[in-house]
This record gives sequence, C-alpha cells and structure tokens, in this order.
Amino acid sequence: MELAREVYGLARQMPKQEEYRLTGQMIRAAVSIAANIAEGHARATRKDYAHFVSIARGSAAELETLVLLARDADLASVNATAGILERTERVAKMLTRPQARLKPAPDN
Repeated sequence: MELAREVYGLARQMPKQEEYRLTGQMIRAAVSIAANIAEGHARATRKDYAHFVSIARGSAAELETLVLLARDADLASVNATAGILERTERVAKMLTRPQARLKPAPDN
C-alpha cells in the first residue's frame, strides 16, 4: 500500500490536465497491485491466489510503464519518479517468486 500512497503523491505533483488521463491510470494500476494481493490472499485455493498474484504482477508492469512515460514526457521529474520506479521493481520481484511457486506442474 506504500507504493499506492507514493503514486498518489506523484499524481498530485503532475499537471492537472493529466488527472483523468495518465495520473488516473497510474493510480488505478498502483491500487490494483495492493487490491489483487489482498483479494488473492483471501481466496480459498492456491489456483485463485496464483491468478490474483498474476494480475498484481501485470499491474506492476503497467505502473512501471506509466511512470516511465510520465518521466519521459516531462510530466514528472526524474527525482519524483525514481523512488516509485525502484519500489515498483521490488514489488514486481516479490510477486514473481510466489507466481512461479504457484504455477501448476506441467502435464506429463
């Protein structure tokens, strides 16, 4: 949830005209990461949990792309985005481990 809070902070610094465009997408992606982890954790089966971890991992990739786009389009500074990009990468790595561990065994 810390990542989502950081993204909200970045969104407040970005131009107002981006509120319903890029910043809205960034916020949705960041919130989706936390929400899908929580929902997956609450599910009864490993398969369901794996599904929601996979969605969270996809949202992390989406967030990284959007933050890079904001930075590269000069809508947010390198300094403002550096911490978010670093945290997003750490979260994505943390999600990759359970995602790989929860994958079903290949059919023989």
